[in-house]
Amino acid sequence: MVKAWGATGRAQLHPPPNGPAARGRVGPRPPGRVGRVGGAALLAASLLAGCGSEDGGTVLNFYTAPEENLQQVVDRCNEEADGRYRIVYNQLPREADGQREQMVRRLAAEDKGLDILGLDVTWVPEFAEAGWIVEWTGERREQATEGVLPGPLRTVLWQDAVYAAPKNTNVQLLWYDDRITPEPPRTWEETLATAQRLKDEGEPYRLLFTGAQYEGLVVFFNSLVASAGGQLLNEEGTEAVVDEGVVEALRLLKEITTSGVTSPSLTNMQEDQVRLAFQAGQGAFEFNWPFVYASYAAEKPEEVEHFQWARYPSFEEGGESRVTVGGYNLAVSTYSRHRDEAFDATLCLRSARSQKFQALRSGLPPSLESVYEDETPLDPSEPADPETNPTMDMAYPPKDTIRAALEDAAVRPLTPVYQNLSIVTAKILSPPSAIDPEQTADTLREELDAALKSQGVLP
Repeated sequence: MVKAWGATGRAQLHPPPNGPAARGRVGPRPPGRVGRVGGAALLAASLLAGCGSEDGGTVLNFYTAPEENLQQVVDRCNEEADGRYRIVYNQLPREADGQREQMVRRLAAEDKGLDILGLDVTWVPEFAEAGWIVEWTGERREQATEGVLPGPLRTVLWQDAVYAAPKNTNVQLLWYDDRITPEPPRTWEETLATAQRLKDEGEPYRLLFTGAQYEGLVVFFNSLVASAGGQLLNEEGTEAVVDEGVVEALRLLKEITTSGVTSPSLTNMQEDQVRLAFQAGQGAFEFNWPFVYASYAAEKPEEVEHFQWARYPSFEEGGESRVTVGGYNLAVSTYSRHRDEAFDATLCLRSARSQKFQALRSGLPPSLESVYEDETPLDPSEPADPETNPTMDMAYPPKDTIRAALEDAAVRPLTPVYQNLSIVTAKILSPPSAIDPEQTADTLREELDAALKSQGVLP
């Protein structure tokens, strides 16, 4: 079972840390100027990791986040390779910022010991712009993108080129208890009114979401902006726009956090705190990643039938919400000495068979539409069984709602300096109760523009 979920929708074995750890200069590192970033220790490590392809066959070093059951996928791909190559699964730190830091340092040193990279969906523009990952072209591009849902597909593009193959994706849902609210609210106005009514009636009433100053707050805000039809940056990701839709999202975030229906611990709440608060009966609505279903089923199996889900509320009656996509993608390193084999191995690691296995065993939402429609059990040669040989229907009840949300999911700003934009945005939005919509929008516009131009100082 997946234990927790990062702010970007990445499966983790433990709760994420408090706040983003990455700090640094504003602006991307230009290609070709970063070769001396790694030190002697990193070079020594890279030499050790880069060896092994001469005497023992072709070894492909796969670096990605710790992920339950991924080794079984690697083992099967190695078996299918039939000696052509052997994938070695190297686990990076569990924190997303730690993963990025390690890969950036080694790629900056042109380390040949990295072949396949597991990238957070927000890192593709940065790695592509730096020249660290190889573009997917021709038949391989077709194989990497065919059948991928629109939301995750957008996360592998940079300037119309494909730089990665979508692996698992993710999207948040509204979770509720049908004993408290038999029907989910359709709009934010209805959500707030229902919470206030439940409060007056002495029932669990709070709206629980990731309000701490970190990427989770940015993800929640980005979903509000997209649902309001707003835009933080222009389409090219080169200029801050911060239009009226952003102001509408700021007004709503201010209203939510000053209406007396959020948790007193809001500014400390990350994904797992939100999950635990809801399971403890401290809220009427939880906005969180789908990992909460598996957790609820495991920890409160006698009540899971009442744990229901729906898409995020919309701004207007009859409208549709747009929620921020998460997950991660697989890319081939520019410095790999075995690119052909790395491309083939990547396609196996994120194949429909691999994604179905990870969805059923680790709860990771697939990026391929066909997996959601697959009605066969994990082992098609054996009878379906909820415990030992489940189907997607058995193990993944929210799958249709997840797939529908992914059809028009929102993507965070695509820019090589996203990491810096995230830090700036989280700082400006925190605490949400202090937002002054018009003034905060002006500050966002000014600070985001400075970050895009490599100006200013990160908070």
